Amino acid sequence: MGAPPASADLRPYVYSLDIPGRSFSLSQINQQTFTQQPGLFHAQPRYNKQPHNCWLKFTIRNTGLKDSSLTFFTGWHDFMYWYAGMHDHYQLLSQTGLMLDRGNVNRWERYAFPVVVPAGQSRTFLLHIINRSYNESALMPVLYDGLGYERFRNHQINTFRAEAVVIQVLLGMLLVFLTIAIINYIQLPDRSYLYFAAYILGLIMFFALRLESKPYQLSVFHRWPMLKYYWNIPALLFCFYLMYLMFGNAFLNLKERYPYMERVFTIAAACTGGVIIICFYCIGQQLYHVPGIIYSYLYLGLLLPQLIVFVALAKRSRHHPLVRFFLLGSICYYLASLLGFIFQIKPLGFFNALGMFSAPTMPMIAGVFLQAMFFLAGLSYRNKLVHHERTKTQEMLIKQLNKNKELQRKLNEQLEELVKEQTSEILRKKQELEEQRQIQLNIEYDKKLTEIELKAIRAQINPHFIFNCLNSIQLFVMQRDYEYAQKYLSDFSYLIRKTLDFSRRNFITLTDEITYLNTYLGLEKMRFENKMEYDIRVDPAIATTELEIPAMLLQPYVENAVKYGMTNPNQPIGRLIIRFQQLPGDILECIVEDNGIGITRSKELRTLPKHHQSSGMEISSNRAELLNKMYNTDIHIEVIDKFARNFTESGTIVRILIPQL
Repeated sequence: MGAPPASADLRPYVYSLDIPGRSFSLSQINQQTFTQQPGLFHAQPRYNKQPHNCWLKFTIRNTGLKDSSLTFFTGWHDFMYWYAGMHDHYQLLSQTGLMLDRGNVNRWERYAFPVVVPAGQSRTFLLHIINRSYNESALMPVLYDGLGYERFRNHQINTFRAEAVVIQVLLGMLLVFLTIAIINYIQLPDRSYLYFAAYILGLIMFFALRLESKPYQLSVFHRWPMLKYYWNIPALLFCFYLMYLMFGNAFLNLKERYPYMERVFTIAAACTGGVIIICFYCIGQQLYHVPGIIYSYLYLGLLLPQLIVFVALAKRSRHHPLVRFFLLGSICYYLASLLGFIFQIKPLGFFNALGMFSAPTMPMIAGVFLQAMFFLAGLSYRNKLVHHERTKTQEMLIKQLNKNKELQRKLNEQLEELVKEQTSEILRKKQELEEQRQIQLNIEYDKKLTEIELKAIRAQINPHFIFNCLNSIQLFVMQRDYEYAQKYLSDFSYLIRKTLDFSRRNFITLTDEITYLNTYLGLEKMRFENKMEYDIRVDPAIATTELEIPAMLLQPYVENAVKYGMTNPNQPIGRLIIRFQQLPGDILECIVEDNGIGITRSKELRTLPKHHQSSGMEISSNRAELLNKMYNTDIHIEVIDKFARNFTESGTIVRILIPQL
């Protein structure tokens, strides 16, 4: 150690223990026998068919006069555990690995382990290496001094930086392609743009994760080191098979142009989705080498079918110009990947090169860029075709619209004249029929209304009532009660005048109706010599001056109540109650209630005619039906016998519902 070499190959001095598929603790390792295994080491990446688990052991004796400052380096691996000690007692100094480190961006120095041996002493070192992935980086134990390690480090950094620059340039171009695809999709919504955008996103994530494997850690995913193993092979299947097939299906419009090929693409895409799920499952089970094997054999096994599909599409490229863009992009990628694989066979061997199939070699990067560029150019050309087709279609539509407008103008002129003639004739006949119908209806309604009004007048101003009133006036005069006779005569003349006036009108206000009924009942009360009581009750919520009801509709029922309700021998005083209430739905409820003998008892005693309902009530009922037809209303009249309804006293209730117009 007095003058150590710049670098020393430790393969002749390193003893190893290769234990695939097994796991030992540190105490168990001390009991195992280490041997020299030159075949364990390799200067190039090597493909393993299973996870690799090995231990390296070497002893350094410092014969110099000062402590050593050396660095041991053996490559970048998934898990690395560095021990140092003496006499089978070891201490874990550090641990690192591509699958182990989290959050440490500057990881270069952690893959190079410091070798510290005090002057004049010996020390034994152990390195436990576990590679769970299917590809193992170079495994070469080298011991560097300070200057030699700096030279080696700078050389590797420059090499990795050159690769990273290429990947970063590619990522920038892919981001530009993605932006163009999104803008075009906004302008022309098409599924092919979505599939192309998904394809570009998968590539961006794939290459961004490739930066994670570089020692100086430029990737934004350095906090999730396992993500690159989960997305490595599935990304290739997703981008170059699943999205590729779905993009081709939508881009070439195979469903309409080539239905058989569309079914082939759909089935192949479904199978690819299943393979991606299988790969995720294997990765979840830590079988990292299985997805790589699947992808490698899938790529080689599909070369011939893809060639057949390419030939079939090439034959149709004359009639379908978009096929050329799809073919050129596809051929660029698959040829570039195949060339990258062939170039790696000589230095690595067939199986090792097969394991490195997913590595982004320069031919593969160029193929990816060319494929994305041809696809995007095809989408742009498709936009141009669509725009041209739209323009052509619009021109044809404009021409056709102009022709249609001219033809429509001529037809409209002819139709207008014909319609005018027919319309004039129809309107004339319709007017004649309507006039005749209206005249006939008016004649019929006037006739019926006149008849009913005459009957109502005759029924209301009956001679018996007039005779009774005149006898009462004569009696007051003979008794020299001139004041009472004058009031009676004044009320009687008011009643006659209002009866004649209301008979000529269809509707009157509720105030006029109440005043009329008050006057009439007052005269009747005088005639019955105060053996009669009446009460008119009005709901305060009713605007009596504004609300209108049919004229003379209630008077026959009130008269009937006076005539038959005041003759009950069981009641010394006849009572008559008239109520006006406002119901929901803007309906006026009018109730005329007496305490007479009722309809049923009058029939039994035969003190009344056969029908309790007088002619005046029948006229009012007919008049209500006529008003319902004329004014499209729904006046409802109901006569109730208290005795039939189990009331506590006898009598009659007339309930009239008048909807407001």
